[in-house]
Amino acid sequence: MSIISTIKGVAHQLIDVGITLIALAIVLSVLVGGTLPFFGSTVDNLMGLVSKLGSNGVVGLVVLGIILALFSNESDSTPTRK
Repeated sequence: MSIISTIKGVAHQLIDVGITLIALAIVLSVLVGGTLPFFGSTVDNLMGLVSKLGSNGVVGLVVLGIILALFSNESDSTPTRK
């Protein structure tokens, strides 16, 4: 079980880094405007995702709920060390 816990911990840390990079890309895109060399057009991609979810009605809301549940800190199931 130790290997699985380690893999889950690493995956959780990578997701945290990815979310931090997305937040940084949004802030920089708003400040600088347009597309950035490393981050690309993050805001346009996020707006497209929201548009697709919104145009699908109830299915979009269900998918949004699933995405929020996956990324919420309350659903963190990594074991704590004693």
